[in-house]
Amino acid sequence: MPTIKVDPRPLHAISPRLYMQFMEPLGTTDSSVEACWDALSDRWRPDFIEVVRDLAPSSIRWGGILTSFWKWRESVGPRAARQDMVNYLWGGWEKNVVGVDEFLAFCEAVAAEPIMAINFAADGRPEYINTALGEQRSGDATEAADLVSYCNDPDNAERIANGRKAPWAIHTWQIGNETSYPKAGERFTSTENARHYVEFAKAMKARDPSIQLIGWGDMERDTGKWWANELVKQGGELVDMIAIHMMHQNPGNEPTVLSGRDYRKDYGATWEALGGMYDKVEQKLLGARRTLEALGTPAKLAITEGHLSIQPHNKSEMLREWISGLYHARCMALFERHSDIIDISTLADFAGTSWTVNAVLLGSPREQPYLLPVGHIMRLFRRHSGTHGVAISSDDKSIEVSASRSVNTLFVHVVNTSLDHGAEVTLELGGVSPKAIRAHRINPELDTAIDSTALEVFAVTTTNEQPEGKLRVPKASVTAYEIEL
Repeated sequence: MPTIKVDPRPLHAISPRLYMQFMEPLGTTDSSVEACWDALSDRWRPDFIEVVRDLAPSSIRWGGILTSFWKWRESVGPRAARQDMVNYLWGGWEKNVVGVDEFLAFCEAVAAEPIMAINFAADGRPEYINTALGEQRSGDATEAADLVSYCNDPDNAERIANGRKAPWAIHTWQIGNETSYPKAGERFTSTENARHYVEFAKAMKARDPSIQLIGWGDMERDTGKWWANELVKQGGELVDMIAIHMMHQNPGNEPTVLSGRDYRKDYGATWEALGGMYDKVEQKLLGARRTLEALGTPAKLAITEGHLSIQPHNKSEMLREWISGLYHARCMALFERHSDIIDISTLADFAGTSWTVNAVLLGSPREQPYLLPVGHIMRLFRRHSGTHGVAISSDDKSIEVSASRSVNTLFVHVVNTSLDHGAEVTLELGGVSPKAIRAHRINPELDTAIDSTALEVFAVTTTNEQPEGKLRVPKASVTAYEIEL
């Protein structure tokens, strides 16, 4: 019989930003931000706000590669006076209908902390420094500092003239996004990244010393070299968090069972292949952890992007099915187990009309937005989690766990990764007896898929369990146990 052991003593504070979403205009590739905006009423779609409030993200980041050529002043002020922008990566024109103030108003409406990324000298990418249309889209440290003032200075005349008297008071800012990913010669070097980071950080903190800053410290794709080393060496106390992305969740270039709809032919083989993706995530996280520990830095990790990258690109139908929800639950439990070093994490892109790597899928304005499986997982973990991490272990590799605590309530997340067998699990709480146990569970069949005609297939069932030290965990299920001590 499997045993889960929990030491309920609180170990460390868990950042609420462990359950982040991020918003990036994706041009003609996926009608994301513009699809969330009601052009006729000049506001965010109320049904989109409603579904995001239900998702309850702790924070929302504005960013992505867009910020390598995004000029923030083009997106503020009277709508008619705003400047159109070519979306150089994702295609088409951005009308900047949704700009700085609209994004921050959305965060306010859904009670999420905003995280703002800035144009970090175009991340050293020549194609944005001097574009094909002859534009110079690189942003400098003064431009970034001006945005800090626009958002945080109570007396900023520019913001007040645009109709927002109170400051937005953004606490967390990201400097650099996927800066290490292009080939050498098509980006900064790690040394240039660190040097420019220091320049930007000093300029931004001069406007508001209270802000927290995230620097880019991920690996070079061609060498595996961690940029965190040089970033911390040069940046020191200016580095509050180190950004990495989990964008390598793919099987490589060879066709596999994960390609197209082949996954439907053998769910066992599909689950095994997804296990290979999970191993990549875990190994990268452990590598980042070892890097931070070797540096002796108090800076935490910020996993500000990451999703399954399988074919067809960002549109796999598997991501509508429960088997993908089970996979993402493993990742979320992994991040929670390492919440002593992770401040920010996410499992998916945020919202759009096309990509199935999104947490929220929107149809036309006549269709109700809804959560994809990864969104349901983030919702479950976010809604049933505590403020402090606790030690937890499972002696059965098919039963994956994470745990947290708030005052006298213990939250235990259990992922039964077995596709064939349920389990009766012994729960040991270090000599503490539970008063009551509630189980919040998602447990459909593996091939259960969500679309606009079947919105309730991943509904959470809540039951009261007997506080006898035994947990009955169905196969292929994800459960958040709420235990009163």
